[in-house]
Amino acid sequence: MSASEASPQDRDVVRQLNAADAQAYRGVMLDAYATHPSAFTSTVEERAALPLGWWMQRLGADDGGESIVYGAFDDSGALVGAAGLSFETRQRTSHKATLFGMSVAASARRAGFGRRLVLALLDHARARGHLRLVQLTVTEGNEAAQKLYEDCGFRVFGTEPLAIAVGDALLAKVHMWCDLDAPGS
Repeated sequence: MSASEASPQDRDVVRQLNAADAQAYRGVMLDAYATHPSAFTSTVEERAALPLGWWMQRLGADDGGESIVYGAFDDSGALVGAAGLSFETRQRTSHKATLFGMSVAASARRAGFGRRLVLALLDHARARGHLRLVQLTVTEGNEAAQKLYEDCGFRVFGTEPLAIAVGDALLAKVHMWCDLDAPGS
């Protein structure tokens, strides 16, 4: 479903995305990769080359799949933000998930969509039953994103120096985790 075809229940809401949302999701993410290259490990060129089927698969269906994605819709029904969870499949790490691809369009920032996306993903992770923690990385210096994650219960556990190359710059990634069983998380 495109943003222009959004149903009334998709207005000003955060929900799990499905295959019908793949084209809108692709657009949101390609814009994010282009607008904020230092925030993502992937480049816009790498992701733009992928077929729509890849984006559909990334959305998952939470039937034991490797990932799911939630989207934020504004009051006009347009997809304005997204974030996902990828699930570890190996037995010894299956208690962990990774939050990835967090983005909110500039036009929708400061409206609470980022917080709602993160909290929805944490609720989804808790509902799966066997997960204990969610981890993520944020580019060092992205203080607004790091504060959002901290406000949602994430804590820093380390910094990876020289983690990504953006042009001639080598940037560090701050590693964070959220204990799903901790009080107040």
